[in-house]
Amino acid sequence: MSQPHPWRRYVALGDSFTEGIGDPEPDSPGGFRGWADRVAETLATTADGEFSYANLAIRGRLLKQILEEQVEPALALQPDLITISAGGNDVIRPGTDPDDIAARFEVGIRQLRRDGATVVIFTGVDTSFTPVFRGIRGKVAIYNENLRVIADKHDCIVADQWGLKEIQDPRMWDEDRLHPNPLGHHEIARLVLRSLNVDNDLQPGAPEPLPPTSWRQARAGDLVWARTHFVPWVVRRITHRSSGDGITPKRPTPETVSVHHPDAP
Repeated sequence: MSQPHPWRRYVALGDSFTEGIGDPEPDSPGGFRGWADRVAETLATTADGEFSYANLAIRGRLLKQILEEQVEPALALQPDLITISAGGNDVIRPGTDPDDIAARFEVGIRQLRRDGATVVIFTGVDTSFTPVFRGIRGKVAIYNENLRVIADKHDCIVADQWGLKEIQDPRMWDEDRLHPNPLGHHEIARLVLRSLNVDNDLQPGAPEPLPPTSWRQARAGDLVWARTHFVPWVVRRITHRSSGDGITPKRPTPETVSVHHPDAP
């Protein structure tokens, strides 16, 4: 029999990754499920007593916005478990400095740790598998090394996406190539629970090998992706707009969690 975990209130902070974009679920608040909901569902089933969960993440948010808009509201909810994934939208922007981003991230971590909550942070994914973001692999690696130092300094738990080889597979990602799909979110939930040392019944997805793709098919897919996802992203950057404009947190207050049965990726 699995041992109950020690947490009673979990609050998730971040951007689209934590909001659950790429994992649509009409019955979930905001219309998306995601890894954080999946983690909360498991924690709810293994809690020794009452358990509640809030998710303050909003798509498109940069690190500065996450720290300014989410940290104090999160602390006001008095969580004993916090996850924060932030800085990814900053790192992928041209001309940004991963050392500077990490220094600002540490300010937020210092705040989040002030009441003794367990804090989980995330390294970035190894982008070597995707031509779209392969060019920023070194930048992601530098940011990750900074995050590991921060985690050690402030006694945080690291959910190591860089080492999560399962998601280095295009089949784990949404058609926008930016967000995990349901299977990817499922694997990330497994990673977080493993990092927390929480027993769970989530099974690895183990997708079938990718079918061979011709050069012509791949380039056609690249053109569709660029027109549908990349160009709108560039336009938003130029006009200083965000995909999260007008969006509010999907779970602004801690609530009990409805559990999916069975948990299918």
